[in-house]
Amino acid sequence: MRSLHTMKYTLVLCYLLVSVNLLSKDINILTFGAKPDGETLNTSFIQKAIDKVSNAGGGKVIIPAGTFLSGSIILKSGVHLYLEENAILLGTTDIYQYTKLNSWKALVLADQVNNIKITGKGIIDGQGRKLALNVDSLFHIGEINIGYNFRRMRPNEDGRPQLINFKNCKNIEVSGIELRNASNWVQTYDQCHNLEIDNISVNSTVYWNNDGIDISDCKNVRITNSFINSADDGICLKSHSAEHSNDSIYIANCTVRSSASAIKFGTASDGGFKNVKIHDITVYDTFRSAIALESVDGGVLENIDISDIVATNTGNGIFIRLGHRNTQGQVGVLKNISIRNVRVEIPFEQPDLYYDCRGPRLPFFHNPFPNSITGIEGHYVENVHLENITITHPGRASSGYAQVPLYRLAGVPENASDYPEFHMFGELPAWGFYVRHVKGLTFKNVQLKLKEDDFRPALVFDDVHDLELDGLKVYPRTTHDQLIFWNVEDYNIAHSTVDDKKLDSPVILENVITGKNKE
Repeated sequence: MRSLHTMKYTLVLCYLLVSVNLLSKDINILTFGAKPDGETLNTSFIQKAIDKVSNAGGGKVIIPAGTFLSGSIILKSGVHLYLEENAILLGTTDIYQYTKLNSWKALVLADQVNNIKITGKGIIDGQGRKLALNVDSLFHIGEINIGYNFRRMRPNEDGRPQLINFKNCKNIEVSGIELRNASNWVQTYDQCHNLEIDNISVNSTVYWNNDGIDISDCKNVRITNSFINSADDGICLKSHSAEHSNDSIYIANCTVRSSASAIKFGTASDGGFKNVKIHDITVYDTFRSAIALESVDGGVLENIDISDIVATNTGNGIFIRLGHRNTQGQVGVLKNISIRNVRVEIPFEQPDLYYDCRGPRLPFFHNPFPNSITGIEGHYVENVHLENITITHPGRASSGYAQVPLYRLAGVPENASDYPEFHMFGELPAWGFYVRHVKGLTFKNVQLKLKEDDFRPALVFDDVHDLELDGLKVYPRTTHDQLIFWNVEDYNIAHSTVDDKKLDSPVILENVITGKNKE
């Protein structure tokens, strides 16, 4: 009798334990049959766990240690996808296992859901190069019909899955995890509200267009304490909708390595970017600009506060551009920019030399490019404040290699509708800063240094109004004129030096050929 009683008690206890497990809001994907062997396709098992947790009102979907192969999974409201230490969510290289949601394919998708998380100590790996090359092969043998860039010899972005793509979601947390090897942009958050990204690592340099983080038309965003190593822009704000914009964005304590630009606003800039604060960013081995602020599609870019940036081995320091790529629409606005406490070192050689996917070599001869702040004729960049900036340039420019003489300053093309990059004007007539079509510009305690000789002047200002140079210090290697003005109105120069000798006044150009620019 005692044995029978014990047996009944044990059965009741097991029943209760099973019932509690079934009712639990935290579910391990192993419960639904997932296998951590790196070969079994676990998409349906993971999705069943997500659906059950969401239907129960929310909770954790746990991915334990092991390698779990999967196609697209779709997060639902209230679901916390948790990757334990040594857990790998491995994207399949079979393109047919990826779902398109809101025009994009991704390994982890979400649309119009709230209160979602991806956290833990595990890894999401997209096997991006193999996946992208499989897509490429399937296109060429006629098995799939996708957009294809024949000049660049690769499938368009919308034909290659991202790792994470969330749209129209609220209350999002992504933290602790590592994201690896995307075939496209690593992660995109589009028209999302209340997004926190903290303490993540991105290592994705295996294929083209591997933006580290893309924030598009989002509000209330925090990106902190993260490492980004990407074969395209590092942390990139975009705006794809004229009815929306990025607003209230905070980015801090991050390290970025990029074969494009490290911190970039644009290129997509339909609605715009407002109220953004960025500080304590380390940049290295970056092909294009450490800081690139671009409004070229009619959007408003305003109220931007950037400080405490250290960039080494980067192709360009600061690139600010108001353009008119949307030729049939209105010109945008770019104003109220503060950039403080920045130190940049620019090399002579290509900075991303050791990337698998390096930035493209340019199809024209050029000397090292300067920093630039440019609007377009009749439309000005307004109210830019640069303070405590030190930029060291490589020098070694040669007039026999490429040259824009100052008397041909008007020949620098506007290129209003061109894709914005620091090399977009071709050869430029300055080594430090080239500034054109700007109103309200302050250089306070800006230092420009050369490692080797450069035949060009340090600064060229063209069509600039209300210019303040306070504490400008230029350290060239030769004694030729370093400060050039053309069409500059209302300026003041104070406490400024060239080679520690007082700088009282600029060279004001008069004999400039003013024929039509060649575009």
